Amino acid sequence: MNNKKVGIIGLGKYLPENRLTNKDLEKIVDTSDEWITTRTGIKERRIARDDEATSDMAVRAAKKALEKARIKPEQIDLIIVATITPDMFFPATACIVQNKLGINDKPAFDISVACSGFIYGIAIANQFIKTGTYRHVLVIAAEKMSSVTDWTDRSTCVLMGDGAGAAVLGEVKEGGVLAVHLGADGANGDLLKMPAGGSRLPASISTVEARLHYLKMHGNELFRHAVRIMADAGKKVTEPLGLKGDDISLVIPHQANIRILKAAAKRMGIDPEKKVYLNIDKYGNMSAASSAVALVEAVEEGRVKKGNIILLDAFGAGLTWGAAAIKW
Repeated sequence: MNNKKVGIIGLGKYLPENRLTNKDLEKIVDTSDEWITTRTGIKERRIARDDEATSDMAVRAAKKALEKARIKPEQIDLIIVATITPDMFFPATACIVQNKLGINDKPAFDISVACSGFIYGIAIANQFIKTGTYRHVLVIAAEKMSSVTDWTDRSTCVLMGDGAGAAVLGEVKEGGVLAVHLGADGANGDLLKMPAGGSRLPASISTVEARLHYLKMHGNELFRHAVRIMADAGKKVTEPLGLKGDDISLVIPHQANIRILKAAAKRMGIDPEKKVYLNIDKYGNMSAASSAVALVEAVEEGRVKKGNIILLDAFGAGLTWGAAAIKW
């Protein structure tokens, strides 16, 4: 049995400077600060500059994670970038990041599982390190959601934001990743998607005019799935470990919607007011980057201490989901 323990040894984040508040959105679409806050918990979100791509944000977060881990770029053996807003279809954004970090001859690839991406990345890194294939893996979750947001659609444009979070994983003496659960349900893929731009609907005058290069969401139905999915994913990680609500120090969920997050926590027997970390009010939904940035900030704020067991929990387009129990 492989008893090697794998944990997070360095974290970093990057948020664009530009803030888009609910009051700003009131000037763009028919909405209100009260409506957005009540239904989502969001007060503002960060928006990247026009000349700022996903890879640019990813690199800035990665450099901070490397600094915290106290390792040099050349010590990274694998780069994984979780994103649904890559710089371009190919090459992979991870390869662009690799070049910008000055890392040579090391594997690099993207994963496209939307909001679940950071947890999927941790799961992949965990396996590679446990088997001894690699020593250090850099997992980055970065999104420029503003680039695929339809700013005329008031049901979705109020939700999204931009940012990046990064983690360096390596072998640790104590704690680390205790368990991971991943899942997907392609039958419900139509609930959240960007219809055009791929091989099924290549870019054309008609797809642009129909605004098919922006994300489309069936919010109410997605909400119902999300609560169940997040609660079930959390239980499938914690129950085999014999962990109950009292054993979890903090739940760090994908920052999708404050009502979803609180409802899911209650279904897991966890007090949403005391044990759920929220920063959705500041950043909105950053897809894969949400969980990563939330973890970084929870650690920075002292909400995660040595010996604590935390639960990462996310769901996203696909539909995909993932949860990870980590002992700090």
